[in-house]
Amino acid sequence: MSSIPAAADVLDPSVRVLPLPDVAERLHQPITRVHQALRDHHLLAVRRKGVLMVPADFLDEETGAVVKGLPGTITVLNDSGFSPEEMIRWLFTADDSLPGTPIDALRGNRGREVKRRAQALAL
Repeated sequence: MSSIPAAADVLDPSVRVLPLPDVAERLHQPITRVHQALRDHHLLAVRRKGVLMVPADFLDEETGAVVKGLPGTITVLNDSGFSPEEMIRWLFTADDSLPGTPIDALRGNRGREVKRRAQALAL
């Protein structure tokens, strides 16, 4: 079994993160599915104080699923050569043209705009 990828914790300390067992519970999935989502680049994790954590903003509490558009955005960024740290930084960095952060835009159902910006970064 391959190791679970994790980025260095480049998030602001105020960003709420969840340990993987909590992510699995919220997604109503076994933890092995969360591990696979991380390996498949459908989710990103950081290592905070030695523990793998997923930003809480990556999960939609209403649907009990990963925020719509996040896996596709991660794929675009990954294909563009972004490291996991760069992806997380980009998702949580304010963009005046959205407005807000890309993760806020994804949570606000503006995935097309976010993906367009991610694709433009590859050019």
